[in-house]
Amino acid sequence: MKTLRRPLESLHRGSFTISALALASVLMMAGCADMAGIGSHAKLRDADSLGLASSGTATLDPSEGVDSRWWTAFGDAQLNTLIDQAVEGNPNLQVARARLARAQASVDVIGAADKPQLNGQFDANRTKFSGNYIYPSPLGGSIRELGTLQVNGSWELDFFGKNRTALDASIGSANAAAADEQASRVMLAANVARSYFQWARLTGQLAVAQRTLAQRDETLKLVRDRVSAGLDTRLELRQSEGGLPEARQQIESLNEQIALAQHALDALVAKHNATQNLVPPALDSLKPIALRSNIPFDLLGRRADIAAARWRIEAATSDVSNARTQFYPNINLTAFAGFQAIGFSNLVKSGSQQWGVGPAIRLPIFEGGRLRANLRGKASDLDAAIETYNATVIDAVRDVADQIASAQSITRQQTEQRNAEAAAEGAYDIALQRYRAGLGNYLQVLTAETTVLAQRRLAVDLAARALDTQVSLARALGGGYQPLLNTAAAATD
Repeated sequence: MKTLRRPLESLHRGSFTISALALASVLMMAGCADMAGIGSHAKLRDADSLGLASSGTATLDPSEGVDSRWWTAFGDAQLNTLIDQAVEGNPNLQVARARLARAQASVDVIGAADKPQLNGQFDANRTKFSGNYIYPSPLGGSIRELGTLQVNGSWELDFFGKNRTALDASIGSANAAAADEQASRVMLAANVARSYFQWARLTGQLAVAQRTLAQRDETLKLVRDRVSAGLDTRLELRQSEGGLPEARQQIESLNEQIALAQHALDALVAKHNATQNLVPPALDSLKPIALRSNIPFDLLGRRADIAAARWRIEAATSDVSNARTQFYPNINLTAFAGFQAIGFSNLVKSGSQQWGVGPAIRLPIFEGGRLRANLRGKASDLDAAIETYNATVIDAVRDVADQIASAQSITRQQTEQRNAEAAAEGAYDIALQRYRAGLGNYLQVLTAETTVLAQRRLAVDLAARALDTQVSLARALGGGYQPLLNTAAAATD
């Protein structure tokens, strides 16, 4: 009997192994649910579909793109300092950096899932065993101490790429967050520069208003002399006197706007009274950025918002792949070793040792369509990411085209405005001379003066708009965005 038992036991174990493998194979085939008919349908827009040609129009110097510190080209040390302070301390930019750090941490968290896991366990409790259960007397009905001290380990074998695709999705999200942080930096620098140029515009308008006040004061003296000589009536005197309060009101209004502009700059810099001790900027002291005759449209790819949208496509693509891996089995190697005993005094004795090792397989069989629904959702997210990217590219093309058109138009407007201002100044001088000689009336002087003031104000506005458009063009071409590759590199390592 003994000689027959061992072959029978071996046969029994072999049959059990074969049955287990067969069952596992059936379960694996059952778990590989149908994924047919589910996928992304959106298409990325290319240069041809957007109508982008190689022959372009104006762009910023240097030829290889926009420098990361493009604002230094304006040659204003105060502007450089304000932007540096804003990049260092603006709370909104700090929020973007915190989101980047959070996304980078998620890469490390997901990357750890593919590595072996080891943890310790210690349980100690006092338990009363039921006397009417499986425990015989004297254990049944007694109160005993139970203790467990062991080490547990597991390692998920990523045969189907579930962890790898999850890591790829996390890397894509982290790189998108990095691009968002750079986009916030570019936008912040542009907003500081535009606010600074708005301050310069208001300063220029204030100079025009002060010049107008002085000019009207001189005209009032002339009118008073003519009234005293009987050459004019009190009507001309009252008309001349009314121009001074109007000029003073304009000066006060501009002073208010200048204060508000400085407050806006202080808020961007995140430093109270940051502009209080600065010299009011002058438009004629700011150097314009040079323009070129053509634009390489691949510069649009250097925009941080486009880069972020592209990385979100990568993340969504990996999410779709990860959703597909959910249809396949999850295979782990698990092991434990330690002590377990009734009574704390017996816990670390040799007889209390226990250990175990083996595979663990988990796979879906009947899940009510949950996996297909999840895959459809991820595919829809990918479609949304692709269309968001397309919309971002289309908006970027429009943005650049708008800034180029404005820059070219402002240049032509400035040429015509200078000619108009010269003519208006000449007409005003003639009207004033005729009035002094008694050959013209004061109404002609007022009409000529109104035209001159309008041209002077327009000259200031056009000069400020030219600088503002150059800032907007620098931003539209990426603002010197440089991709941060450390996130992906660290994850790959």
